Amino acid sequence: MINSLLAGEPPVVKVSNLTIYRGEYTAVESVSFQLSSGTNTAIVGPNGAGKSTLIQAMLGLIEHQAGEIQIFGHQRQNLGHSWQSIGYIPQKLPFDRSFPLSVAELVGLGYHHQRRFLGFGKYAKRKRQAVEYALEQVNLQNRARQPIGVLSGGELKRVLLAYCLVVPRSLLVLDEAMAGVDATGEAEFADLLAELQQEKAWTILQVSHDLDMVSRYCDRVICMNRRLLCQGVPHVTLAPENIYRVYGSTLTRYFHKHESFRVGKSI
Repeated sequence: MINSLLAGEPPVVKVSNLTIYRGEYTAVESVSFQLSSGTNTAIVGPNGAGKSTLIQAMLGLIEHQAGEIQIFGHQRQNLGHSWQSIGYIPQKLPFDRSFPLSVAELVGLGYHHQRRFLGFGKYAKRKRQAVEYALEQVNLQNRARQPIGVLSGGELKRVLLAYCLVVPRSLLVLDEAMAGVDATGEAEFADLLAELQQEKAWTILQVSHDLDMVSRYCDRVICMNRRLLCQGVPHVTLAPENIYRVYGSTLTRYFHKHESFRVGKSI
């Protein structure tokens, strides 16, 4: 994949010297990175490293105390309608499983074109078509009328991906989106995400603990433990010496299928 920065295009995301406090604790300290258009970048690091905090600040869910965040060439606070071009899949989606909301209705909540320009009838038709198309793309068209409470963890994450697909997006942000999903569902989601990225030309930023998936699917890796420790292409950044530097004594295993790395021992 051609690096758009080398081609002279501005970065999709530019984070400069970002610092975030949680009370008196420094959760993120002076972190800087850029995302090129069309790339898939993973943020990795141990629990408590500030990965989710960084994502939340980038999306405006929490405030940062120092530094700058630019998205699509604009200051984060000045994005306006450009926010609609960002899709977000959180680590957890707390909800009452008895709540009477269907899969199609949940996906439809992401459809936010201006109704007043279309009239109700045309708007409703376009929304229905957009929801049907989004569910087809994640292979859940047969689940449209099912209540969301009966979905497996993997199916729910695909529904959230359909939510992101119901309108055009340029940037997709995933915060440990595969948490609570079994290995089969995780692999299926990773394959689907890779296919859709190629088709939609998405720029992806994802927080992940699965370094096997990161190694196979991502173009770049950002390693952090409150500070940015290293970044680059996976085969260099995920070398054992870097992994040990990032995870230290908390590391027990990282490649879950093909390779393993244990403290003091490379296998």
